[in-house]
Amino acid sequence: MHIEPGVVSGAKMGLSLATAGASFGVLLKSSWTAIKSQGLISLILRSLISAVLVFCFFEVLPKHPIGVSEVHFILGSTLFLLFGPAAAGVGLTAGLLLQGMFFAPTDLPMYFVNITTLLAPLMLVSIIAKKIIPANTAYKDVTYKQALALSTAYQGGIVAWVAFWALYGQGFGAENMASIGSFGAAYMIVIVFEPLVDLGVLAGAKALHQMKDSPLFHDRLYNNAA
Repeated sequence: MHIEPGVVSGAKMGLSLATAGASFGVLLKSSWTAIKSQGLISLILRSLISAVLVFCFFEVLPKHPIGVSEVHFILGSTLFLLFGPAAAGVGLTAGLLLQGMFFAPTDLPMYFVNITTLLAPLMLVSIIAKKIIPANTAYKDVTYKQALALSTAYQGGIVAWVAFWALYGQGFGAENMASIGSFGAAYMIVIVFEPLVDLGVLAGAKALHQMKDSPLFHDRLYNNAA
């Protein structure tokens, strides 16, 4: 999902500052809610774990340059279900920054473009989760259909934002359109794969029911909505 340097440039970069700023504003509000719910220490712990996982998603899991960007296994809905929207968002923010600082410094000028691409779909997942997962259902008990909906929202959001940045930066030329199409098609693999990961991880969470009061996980993982 990395937008390469030069795809968006010059004065057009100003939009990325605005979209990233809006995303950070929503993340700050979500973080404050998380602090009131489970406390600052819990949020810090969950965010650290999330950041380490995101860093591994970028640097350990397979990645393939296809079309206009790269296909990564960024398991956004998995992070959401385990750690909640705030910790998942902080983890994505920190993990992308660490990856850029230590392994891909040439990507840093595109940080605000790429962080928007990661955070905006996470916000969509949070909205959809409230609509499709009943308040009396803990996240550990979500169905494949629900997990697929969350995964589709997140990965589809990434594809949509990558397409937007590519069109915004490079226009509607045939070559650019073809590159966007091949990238989007490749990302369908992730949409199919991620719900299976979600259900596998959640099955593990069920087995570790003694962790239901742990500050390492979002309180909704084991409990109904308050």
